[in-house]
Amino acid sequence: MSLNHSMETQTKLIARVPTITGRELPEWFLAIDNGPSFLRCDERANWLADEHGLTHGYAAAIVHEHERFRRNRMGFI
Repeated sequence: MSLNHSMETQTKLIARVPTITGRELPEWFLAIDNGPSFLRCDERANWLADEHGLTHGYAAAIVHEHERFRRNRMGFI
């Protein structure tokens, strides 16, 4: 599974996350932070999809957004 969506697809998926999942992004970020300590993004996306019943597209988009948030929060470019 690829975690690489176009920016347009990523933006559309993220915009629909609250409607589709019933949870806001900060809630998903907390779930990822409190979940298993996987090193790879695809492992986190698979866990998120399996554990929370998400499609892999939405799980991958959430994980990608979480990584972007983490990098920005830590001051990485």
